[in-house]
Amino acid sequence: MFSLFKKSDEEKVVAESKFFTLIAAIFTTVLVVSNIIAGKIADFGNGYFLSAAVIFFPISYIISDILTEVYGFAAARRVLWTGFLCNLLAVVAIAIAIHLAPAPFFADQEAYAKILGFSGRLLAASFIAYLVGGFTNSFIMAKMKVWLQGKKLWLRTITSTIVGEGIDTVLFTSIAFAGIFAGAQIGQVIFYEWIAKSLFEIVLTPVTYAVIRFLKKAEGIDHYDKNTNFNPLKY
Repeated sequence: MFSLFKKSDEEKVVAESKFFTLIAAIFTTVLVVSNIIAGKIADFGNGYFLSAAVIFFPISYIISDILTEVYGFAAARRVLWTGFLCNLLAVVAIAIAIHLAPAPFFADQEAYAKILGFSGRLLAASFIAYLVGGFTNSFIMAKMKVWLQGKKLWLRTITSTIVGEGIDTVLFTSIAFAGIFAGAQIGQVIFYEWIAKSLFEIVLTPVTYAVIRFLKKAEGIDHYDKNTNFNPLKY
């Protein structure tokens, strides 16, 4: 009998999981924190000036790889949208806080607004880049797992990240800074951020392996997206 409350296989996996909620919470925290600290341009030496988020945001791609590998694309898609909505909520909350009238003795209103405030253009760039890059990363992970029959995890995680992070970096930098910086400067920022994020994934590959191995054993799950609906708009 048809039931409005009938759960899909993916929903059952999520509902019965011991660690899915924790992983989703960590992913969302990484995403929100990355956007908050992204406003600082740090000096990494030898003339390399990059956003402070470059040392933290790549973790979200590693977590996305883990979610897709263990729980499947549908579960990762749910977390990607949840992260997006939570980040949007954080942005709205910060905007409200900035526009509240400061107390007479609060002397740091200008600094508060300058550090935590977001321009509409930067927000659009961030959200578009996150969604397109994140879903591309997860899609490639899921498809390659089926094609390679679950083998060569290192190749799947690195390939998906290189493509996903590349798209993310190109979209964000181009939308955020087109017309502000010269094309050569934008290209340089894209290249160095893309390389930094990709190297982050490569260096942490052993950690990714260890977490995935632990979760598959603890959860008794190793999902293959053979009949998955890859529509990114489905929640």
